[in-house]
Amino acid sequence: MKLRLNPLTSDILICVYAVVSLYLRFKFESETAISPMNSIVMGICFVVILWVLIKLKVLNPNWFGLFNAKKTKS
Repeated sequence: MKLRLNPLTSDILICVYAVVSLYLRFKFESETAISPMNSIVMGICFVVILWVLIKLKVLNPNWFGLFNAKKTKS
């Protein structure tokens, strides 16, 4: 049985993940002197984790209904 989250839960989880990852990234950068390249690599790693979860269909984002195909075709 595959773990699949419904679209609203996925949207909320993605938003919380983005905010927490940005907070941790900025906190870590302010506490230690790291180069901009390390910061970019860390940001890419956070985004790749989300991308993999979406590609594996664990997360099914609906983008809070902003891109609803049924409403835009009328």
